[in-house]
Amino acid sequence: MKVLNEFKCVFPAQSANEGLARAALSAFLIPADPTAQELADLRTVISEAVTNAIVHGYRGSEGNVSLCLRMLPERVIYIRVSDKGCGIPDVARAMEPLYTSAPEEERAGLGFAIMQTFTDSLHVRSSEGAGTVLTMRRRLGGQPDD
Repeated sequence: MKVLNEFKCVFPAQSANEGLARAALSAFLIPADPTAQELADLRTVISEAVTNAIVHGYRGSEGNVSLCLRMLPERVIYIRVSDKGCGIPDVARAMEPLYTSAPEEERAGLGFAIMQTFTDSLHVRSSEGAGTVLTMRRRLGGQPDD
């Protein structure tokens, strides 16, 4: 996979850092000149992914969230969000709309559905006790890079 540009960071699993992830994505995408809708969609995607890592992955315990952004040929943005939290015991069930592992917190259970809607592909790899890795791709409209 040819990578045209890449940004990586690791930050504490704290709600205050959801905005950091959105800002990093926005800054990373500036050279690609995404539409306002593409930017809004991808900011929502990254916010959902980071929130899931913080709320469901660590469940109030300490840890870090890793973010990797890559610009690939043909204006494809690659996003990877990972944690080393508790993991997801049943990924297929977790991806069902309205399912939440934290119903007591009045969560909507729509995070994965939103991520699937706003990306071209979503891959979830998780191991109980070892964490979760979300990998997403979305091709931006407009003219492909030369």
